[in-house]
Amino acid sequence: MNHLILLRHGQSQWNLENRFTGWFDVDLTAQGEAEARKAGHLIKEIHLDRVFTSTLTRARRTAQLALAEAEAAGADVADVKSGGDWKLIEHDALRERDYGDLVGLNKAETAEKYGDEQVHLWRRGFEIKPPGGESLADVVERVRPYFEGEIWPPVAAGENVLVAAHGNSLRAVLVIIGEYDAEDIPNIELPTGKPLVFDIEGGEKQRHYYLEE
Repeated sequence: MNHLILLRHGQSQWNLENRFTGWFDVDLTAQGEAEARKAGHLIKEIHLDRVFTSTLTRARRTAQLALAEAEAAGADVADVKSGGDWKLIEHDALRERDYGDLVGLNKAETAEKYGDEQVHLWRRGFEIKPPGGESLADVVERVRPYFEGEIWPPVAAGENVLVAAHGNSLRAVLVIIGEYDAEDIPNIELPTGKPLVFDIEGGEKQRHYYLEE
């Protein structure tokens, strides 16, 4: 049995400030760094063969901190390290959803201006795009070719793979692997810094669960 592990990045500065972040490249908060390290401690028993991440700092640093913590806890991470550096496989396809004109705006203030219902549709509607941005359906179509072409083949071949990315790009993965459909996925919340593990047997996903202390 092998594993696919999905890890939403730790709390970012704009998560803390309740802002629409999208592709804006903010870093982790101190809490976010702690969440990433805790995730690394939780995955220490899993030998990782590959680690994929988006090109945004908050996802990449989450992967780096998690791997460092896992190594410190005794994990075998030789396959994802070279010359002291982590061999992260980074790609723009795994970036967060582009929130367009909403990027940088406070979510509560935006709801006051446009109304709760409209902001809820922008945030949670599967095919509804915020002004100048992407819908979740767009994110699924952006992620799908990369996931099916680069991430899933090593998983199906028996490797343990970690994907450190964002709430919406990971929701897209959940749709692509058939865990949720378009109707249900907008309501699925992925907590920051908490590894979601799928057990894989013979190239088929079995049960899934969050790792807990």
